[in-house]
This record gives sequence, structure tokens and C-alpha cells, in this order.
Amino acid sequence: MEAAAKPRLLLVEDEDALRSTLRLNFELEGYDVTTVVNGPDALERLRGAHYDVVVMDVMLPGMDGFTVVETIRLEGNATPVLFLTARIAPPDRIRGLKAGEDHLGKPFELEELLLRVAKLVQRQGPKATNTVLEAYSFGVNHIDFQSYEVQGRDGLLKTLSQREMMLLRLLVEREGEVVSREEILQKVWGYNVFPTTRTVDNFIVGFRKYFEPDPREPRHFHSIRGVGYKFTA
Repeated sequence: MEAAAKPRLLLVEDEDALRSTLRLNFELEGYDVTTVVNGPDALERLRGAHYDVVVMDVMLPGMDGFTVVETIRLEGNATPVLFLTARIAPPDRIRGLKAGEDHLGKPFELEELLLRVAKLVQRQGPKATNTVLEAYSFGVNHIDFQSYEVQGRDGLLKTLSQREMMLLRLLVEREGEVVSREEILQKVWGYNVFPTTRTVDNFIVGFRKYFEPDPREPRHFHSIRGVGYKFTA
């Protein structure tokens, strides 16, 4: 009889001693553990392989853990994440729970961490509730985040690029909020690509052509001068 595959765990922690201790304990619990020490490498791993669960430090070199997870969520990756961090102020806990599924402050009890991670893995069965937005409609417009297809005004059908869809998802999920250009560039274009503000403007112009009754008088996609952009349904 073939043995069941070990659950795959990505451990993102830049502190050497803690990373080694956690890796050993997770392996003793039966996990297949991959470790990385910075945000950009974590993002690359999550884009290139499947994991059953992620244990993510927040204060990381290159890109913080919150941004890593918010970025993969925009790409449609719903892998469950537990943030392990000394940042336990209410705003940090709220941001962590919005991006991931659990948040454990340092210092912590090892047994509690192991139990919480096991619960996240168990949730990924038939009754798993960890999902990302798959489709969205507003007015006559419809967005399918899975196929990258949109239907706009006058029945216009269009297939968008991954970056267009990531920006669209970011704005839709933050409906009614102003999203800064800095946040857009960091989450949609990443840490090693530096597009100009005009590039983002061109994406917004495209969204207006697809979705606005009158692109010259936008109702949905607004530019906030000197700050960023806002979507309203």
C-alpha cells in the first residue's frame, strides 16, 4: 500500500536558530519542509510550487511577509498562511488576518504553533473555506478572475493580462478605498520591476474603455491626483 504524501510546508524565517528549530519540529510532525529566508525568494517559491501551508515571518529582508501574501492573493493563490511575528499591535493583527488565515505572536509556545498549522492543513479538505475572489459583477460588467476574461459595456469581451487582472482584483477587493501608486507598484509589479506611473495610468484608461458608460466621465475607476486610484461599484 502506497504511503500518503507528506503535507508540504513552506517556512519563511530569516532568524537562523529559530528556522532550524522549527524545521526540525515540523519534520518530526511529518511535514515535507522547504525553507527560505527572505520575501522575494518566498514569492518565487509560492509562484513555482504547490504547498499545503505556509508559516511566514513578517519582518523579512527584501519584502515583508504581509506584502508577499497579499501579492499571491492578487494572483489567485489561496494557500493557507500562518503569520509568525513580533508585530502584534491591532493594525498588524488585522492586516495579517485579512491576508492570511492565522496570526501568532512571538514569543510563542511550540505546541500551539504545531496545532494551529495542523488545523490549517486539515481545513484544506472538501469543506475548505479558504478561497479568493473568483468572479465579480458590477452594473452590466462581469469579471472572471479564473479565466482572465471580462465582459464590459455593450457586451464587449476581452481577455486581460495577468498584471491587468492583478490590478483589477486589488482595486475591486478594496472597493471604496484609495489605493496608493506605491502599493500598486509593489504588489502588482513586484520588487524588481519599476514601471512608470504612466504604465499604471494606461491600465486605468483601459479599464475605463472596457467598463465605463462614458470613459471621459468615469463612475467606477477614479484617479486621485497625487495619491493613487479608487474603484467604486
